[in-house]
Formats: sequence, C-alpha cells, structure tokens
Amino acid sequence: MSPHTPSRAYGRGFAAPSYGQSPHIVIAGGGVAGLTAALALHAAGFERVTVVEAAPAIRPVGAGLNLMPNAVRELDALGLLDALEAGALRTRELRYYHRSGALISREPRGLGAGYRWPQLSVHRGHLQQVLAGAVRARLGPAALVTGVRVTGLETSPDGRPRLRLEHRDGAVRGRASLEPDVLVGADGIRSAVRAALHPGEGGPPWNGTLVWRGVSRMPARAVGSFMFIAGDDRQKAVVYPMSRPTGPGREVLVNWALARPAEGTCGTRAFTGSGEERFHGDWNRPVPVETFLPYYEGWEFDGVSVPDLLRAADSAHEYPMVDREPLDRWTHGRTTLIGDAAHAMYPIGSNGATQSIVDARALAHALARHRDPAEGLAAYERERRPVTTALQRANRELGPEVVINLAHARAPQGFTDIHDVIPAEELAAIAGRYAATGAFDPTAVNQGSPYEVPLPAIG
Repeated sequence: MSPHTPSRAYGRGFAAPSYGQSPHIVIAGGGVAGLTAALALHAAGFERVTVVEAAPAIRPVGAGLNLMPNAVRELDALGLLDALEAGALRTRELRYYHRSGALISREPRGLGAGYRWPQLSVHRGHLQQVLAGAVRARLGPAALVTGVRVTGLETSPDGRPRLRLEHRDGAVRGRASLEPDVLVGADGIRSAVRAALHPGEGGPPWNGTLVWRGVSRMPARAVGSFMFIAGDDRQKAVVYPMSRPTGPGREVLVNWALARPAEGTCGTRAFTGSGEERFHGDWNRPVPVETFLPYYEGWEFDGVSVPDLLRAADSAHEYPMVDREPLDRWTHGRTTLIGDAAHAMYPIGSNGATQSIVDARALAHALARHRDPAEGLAAYERERRPVTTALQRANRELGPEVVINLAHARAPQGFTDIHDVIPAEELAAIAGRYAATGAFDPTAVNQGSPYEVPLPAIG
C-alpha cells in the first residue's frame, strides 16, 4: 500500500450501473486523458471500454511535464504510482527568477509543501507508456486500438453517438461506423469530436508567442535539484530535471521550455494569428537550437546555464502558444469531452496533464453513480467545466508566473531583495489564489480522492 494514501480504487470488483448489459464506451484519443479515463472506468466496473488512437502506435515521444499532487493522488488510487515513480522525479522546490539572475521566490512543492502526495516531473512518453501498459494488462490488448481516427460524428434522437471511423495501415485504408453507448472525446486540442459538436469554431487562437521545447541529458552537478521559471515580460524559460542520476557520468534528463514573441524569430513566421501553421501543417516542427539560442545567451540561475542545456539537446521543436476558448457546453447526449479537447490551456501552472487526469477520474465516478449515462455525463460536466474554465482564464493572465512580469515592471534592471519590489504578502496571495482556483491547495487535496466509487456501486 502506498504511504501517501490509505487505499486504492482498482481491483475491487465494482459493478457498473445497471444499463442492462454493461455499456460500450468508446474513447477517442490514446493520450494521457484517454488512457487514464479507460483505467478509471475499468476501476469503476465498466467492462466494455475501447480506446481508439489515430497514431499507428503508442510510442514514448514528447518532452516533460509536471503532475501536481491532485493528479498524482488519482494515479495512486489507480495503482500506478510505483510504476510512474520508477521513471520520474519528485519535484521538491520551484523557484522564480528575474532574467538578471535575481531570485523572486522559492516554494516547496509536493510532500515538502504539506501534501500527502508528491509532485512529479516526468517524461510524457514514460507516463503514456505506463498508462498504455496498464490499459492492455487490465482491459485486454483489444481495448487499445491504434491507427484509427474519428472522421465524423452524428447524434441520434436518443442522444446516442454515431461514429465514422477511418483505419490506416500504411497505404491501406478502411472505413467503418459504430454506435457505442457513450463517446468520450479525448483527442486533444484539435479534437475531431469537439469539431463535430461545435462546427464552425475554427482553429485554436494563437497569442503570438512561440514555444521551443526539448530534453537534454546533463551531468547532475550542472542541473540542480529544483524546478525554475525565469525571465521578464517578454521571454521566459522553464527548466526542471525529471530523472534520477544514472550511469557512470551521473547524468539526468532535463526538460526545458522557452517562450518568446514570434517577432524577429530569425525570419520564421511559422504560424498565423489563428494558430494555424504554414510550415507543413505541423505543430511539432523540428528546428535547430541555433534558431533561438542567441536569445538566451547569458541566462544562468544559481549555477544552471540555459545555453549549456540547449547545446546538450539532441533536438528541439517549435510550437505556437495556443489554447481554446472556454465552451459553454461539453456534453451532447451521450457524448462528452475531456482533457485538451474540452479545455486546452496555456502551459502555465503545470495544469495540462494534471487536469486531464482529474477529468478522467471525475468522469468515471459520475457515470458509475447515474443509471442514465446522459445524466452521468451532465453531472461530470457540472463539476469539472467551471473549474477548468477558471484555470483557462487564469492562465491567460499568466497564473502564478505573473510574479516575473511584476518584478520586471517594478525593477527592470534587477534587485537585491525581492521584498523591496514585491511584498511577501503579495507573493503569497498570488500563489494562493491560483491554487484555490484549481482546487489544488493542500487542504483540498489531502482530504483524499472524491472519486472513489462506493461499495456496492450505485446501480
């Protein structure tokens, strides 16, 4: 049993609500949101769950992410914490710096901040592999189908979804239709399910900022043991280690993400104002590190050199900083949205994957407690949409990272003592407001998961 939580939800033989036969639930999207939803539904007693993923295989790709304690709590309840921690690092401290190198604040994180669960820095590929392996082990290999994408959706008069699917295997393509009992759109920021429910919405809006991301392997002594966010009102850097030292050189994996307005980006205006890319239609475009390294020369924070990190990277990728406009409705009959398909937000406050995981658990809990699946989906939305909408809006105002802009506005050349620039009470209030917005303050999180399905399950 985990030392962080008194019990786990999986493996208890929960009975799904009485729909007659166990409902067939299709999840469009095999990312963090979709795979976690499949595991949460299985833990709640739903036996017929199928995840369809457009990619030909689940591969360990991407960069790093941070999981806040409220998400780690839910993964622990699903029995995944040990496997996840085997390839992750507990984040113990977060520091904010002005670009001059002056320290704005340092905050304990996870267990050190009084949570019963840690905050984890992890490679997205490792998290996805842990989730996919658990889906195949618990639900069976047939529960995760790759190379299949949703190409169309209609809703019948009784609210049941009618799906059009396309299967790709090299040059071979096949088409099929399917009418599951429930459809969950977990297919990301460019969700086909969302587009069908909200036709004419258009592409994700772009705020004019480019993001460069990558992973470097560095000697542990050159990295530090903390996560930091540094910069000014124009450009920022986010850096954190996400593995323990391994090998003769005692190296660690380090995630970095850099953000800067696109103007003057070596002449490469890759994205339009609507967030649509001109270059190859690819939102994960490889670029040479030299494209953006000059903007970060001289950036060093308590011994961690951003240029050294960039030079050690095997590759770098460029993205537009985009999000989605908050929706006034996620659920249509027996179809709903979770994760980025529902509420894609700017990458601020470690809330992208975190909120997707919480969505998944909330969805399974709501369906398990309602005899009518449409009522269950509506209950899920009533709980989750206000919270994530507030976070989307808070992230557009930079969330807790606004302290960097404040420090720069009040002392652009730097400072000796941050409290001469931003009083301690003001710093604490900014962090506290953001935690309260997302309901991930320690008091709320430490009450335990609200998504345990009672025995016997309601049905």
